[in-house]
Amino acid sequence: MSPKEKKRKLRSSEIGSPSLPKIDVKKKKKKVSKSLITTSPSHSEKDLVIPSPSLISKVNVGIAMSKQNDVAMFLTEKVISAVATNSNFVFSPTSINSVLTMVAASSKDETLRSSIVSFLRSYSIDELNAVFSEVAANVLVDGSTSGGPKIAAVNGVWMEQSLVVDPLLKDLFENFFKASFSLVDFQFKAEEVREEVNAWASKHTNGLIKNILPPRSVTRDTHSVYGNALYFKGTWEQKFPKFLTRDKKFHLLSGTSVSVPFMSNKSTRQYIEKYNGFKVLKLPFRQSGDITRQFSMYFYLPDAKDGLTPLVKKMASCTRGFLDLHTPTKQVQVGQFRIPKFKIDFGFEASSALNGLDLVSVSLYHKALVEVDEDGALGAAVTVVSCGGGGRGQNTRKIDFVADHPFLFMIREDKTGTVLFVGQMFDPSKSSSA
Repeated sequence: MSPKEKKRKLRSSEIGSPSLPKIDVKKKKKKVSKSLITTSPSHSEKDLVIPSPSLISKVNVGIAMSKQNDVAMFLTEKVISAVATNSNFVFSPTSINSVLTMVAASSKDETLRSSIVSFLRSYSIDELNAVFSEVAANVLVDGSTSGGPKIAAVNGVWMEQSLVVDPLLKDLFENFFKASFSLVDFQFKAEEVREEVNAWASKHTNGLIKNILPPRSVTRDTHSVYGNALYFKGTWEQKFPKFLTRDKKFHLLSGTSVSVPFMSNKSTRQYIEKYNGFKVLKLPFRQSGDITRQFSMYFYLPDAKDGLTPLVKKMASCTRGFLDLHTPTKQVQVGQFRIPKFKIDFGFEASSALNGLDLVSVSLYHKALVEVDEDGALGAAVTVVSCGGGGRGQNTRKIDFVADHPFLFMIREDKTGTVLFVGQMFDPSKSSSA
């Protein structure tokens, strides 16, 4: 099949989304703030890709997880270059991955399934399901009762009530993806469904992300909506005393500067490593009794004040394992040490950000927020899809880490490498980029 024939085939079908309201493919919206996917009018048993425990068990989860971490950096550079050049930006690769996996496993469109598998650099849907299971069982588990980070991750599916829904499809959503499943009336109550989905997203992000579905994003032509909502709140292992927070200059690309609050603490040792052209700081979150996981926030600070864009391109172009190869593993003596407080949110539409990635039949909406202060960090994200190298350096001297110019940040689970949130900071004085 020629590329043009393939494109025509994709555009002639309606596809569902695993997170929020469904949108007609012919009327894709240009503005994205959440994630959404719609499914086709009906499903039959032969259309479904039912997760097979025997096949999933044969997947090398370690290798599969490593590939998804590389995809996170590839996606970061792709979206930044499309919609966030030289500006504040944040998103959640984990949320997007969850939604796309649900779409691939439940859609009857073979071309769409293959496109998602290829985009996520997997060999099969079984491999995607294995990654989903690993993340759900070992990463996205609330740790607040044991003193670890507060984590909440939920999935939801809304499907047109007039559709013929195979019991296996309902079982797939509820028992494998642990998604709430609702039959709704898109035909005559589309606006009510949109408001219901928005309320669902707000509830599961503690009110941080509201109105993820804009007006007219759900219509009588919508068949289904898939959504993922993610919430994270962690406390630093070593908090930053508020009395040490001081206003300092943060240097902008324009050559000017802004005065913003910078945090510091009295600790003489931090997890920092120097590499060729940049430094990496790792700030662990408190875990208490949880020894099976370790969440940390990372700051990637280029040496040059205008060096962030080349650094992001370098991180994205690495063929394998850039993040694992550039992770501080030991504490070093620290000299000057300052990190800015910030709060940013960002929303985008994947139809523009993912241009050329063979996902032309999917409209994906995403919105994320991250806030960093003296106590810790919190993050929230909602995704909706609609279809209707460097070596480790040794340095015994004190290392300064003053994040007073554009840098990349990341919230990651260290043992699996799962990237929950990633973003870039160009101006901490701006709280919103969406």
